[in-house]
Amino acid sequence: MLSDTHPEAERVQLELLRRLSIAERVAKMRSHTQWLVRLSRRALAEANPGLDQRQLDLLWVEHQYGKELAGRLRNYLDNRESCPAATP
Repeated sequence: MLSDTHPEAERVQLELLRRLSIAERVAKMRSHTQWLVRLSRRALAEANPGLDQRQLDLLWVEHQYGKELAGRLRNYLDNRESCPAATP
């Protein structure tokens, strides 16, 4: 596996991760996931400055989950907006 991390630094990182509790590992994973999602959304916005927020959201879904699911979500949102909500 290719890595730009020095082997000793990687060993120390792994040792520190092993010392974390399960809750701490989950919190770290969640934090890293949120950071990656923000970075990927920002990259899409910068690469597509003409898109509005909804279009960017759908493009993100397409990149993460595929065109089929993004298309189904787009159709769902379009149908939801065109049908007035039922009033009690």
